[in-house]
Amino acid sequence: MSHHILLTGASRGIGEAIRRQLEGRPDVRLVGQSTAGGDGLVAADFADAAAPAAIWAEALDRLDGRVDVLVNNAGIFEATPIDLPDAEWSAGWARTMQVNLTASAELSRLAVRHWRERGQGGRIVNVASRAGHRGDSPDHWHYAASKAGMLAVTKTIARGYAAEGIYAFAVCPGFTVTGMVEDYLSSRGGEKLLADIPLGRVATPDEIADVVRFLALEAPASMTGATIDVNGASYVR
Repeated sequence: MSHHILLTGASRGIGEAIRRQLEGRPDVRLVGQSTAGGDGLVAADFADAAAPAAIWAEALDRLDGRVDVLVNNAGIFEATPIDLPDAEWSAGWARTMQVNLTASAELSRLAVRHWRERGQGGRIVNVASRAGHRGDSPDHWHYAASKAGMLAVTKTIARGYAAEGIYAFAVCPGFTVTGMVEDYLSSRGGEKLLADIPLGRVATPDEIADVVRFLALEAPASMTGATIDVNGASYVR
């Protein structure tokens, strides 16, 4: 029986690498989401509060009424300096929380309910960030908070539903070679930031995708609740 997977943020960077690895397997059927759609992806903008329910319904329609694995990868990384006008700062905070945290929580809720109603197990893999542990730049309070929230949701789901065969995992990349990180490196001093990474380089999207694939398809049940760090030893716990 094939694994039916819903992957968000599937158009570029880490999400594109995850999609490529999973779609290349004969035992996987995958529905991918991106904001713009195209290339076989479903268009959904998670800044819209109605988007999570819409993408979930579309995934069920395309996957014959069954989703086995949810990978929450969609996210934004937008600077919101503290000296912005109050309304702009609050709007930036709300947008990041909606896209990065609330949408992933709503999809996770729909997944857990789906699996419980069907009497089947399932897996959630949340792509969080090193920032959820160690924080981020002064312009990205909201980003760090959203990723810390993802970790808390992951742990809560794992503890609450493990006995029903519903498992949850999180992945915490550090810097990864994506467009978002290239913008960040440029704005924060460039390659000098690499001195913070003992490995001496940033991670590649395929390295993160390797871990996501393992958690989605192969990780033993006893790993539920685990957070896997992939950051070149720039943050160790």
